[in-house]
Amino acid sequence: MTSGQTEIWHNPRCSKSRCATTFLDEAGIPYTVRKYLDQPPSVAELRDVLRRLGAEPWDITRTGEQIAKDLGMAEWARTAAERERWLEALVQYPKLIQRPIVLTAAGGAVVARDEAALRTLR
Repeated sequence: MTSGQTEIWHNPRCSKSRCATTFLDEAGIPYTVRKYLDQPPSVAELRDVLRRLGAEPWDITRTGEQIAKDLGMAEWARTAAERERWLEALVQYPKLIQRPIVLTAAGGAVVARDEAALRTLR
């Protein structure tokens, strides 16, 4: 994450992600774009994002994706003991990360799937 600036984990092919960048533009919120499919996060970065979100890795996993189905993730335990397994899968397959994620300059974060979530950034 770029220090001192809002960052969006963006997939330009995703309509929700494009809506989030439009919202940020219209709100006049300066930000940097991280195309997380091209620049996957590290496990340490994911831990930080999850801390900021107050979430667990399974909370931001797109379990409906074919990769998740192939891995059998729906059957994986959602426990502290299995947390690392989830993190490693998200790093290896960043397509499984829910999008977009907006990380604020103030240290907050939100999974910006809708306008209500984006409004919490102001």
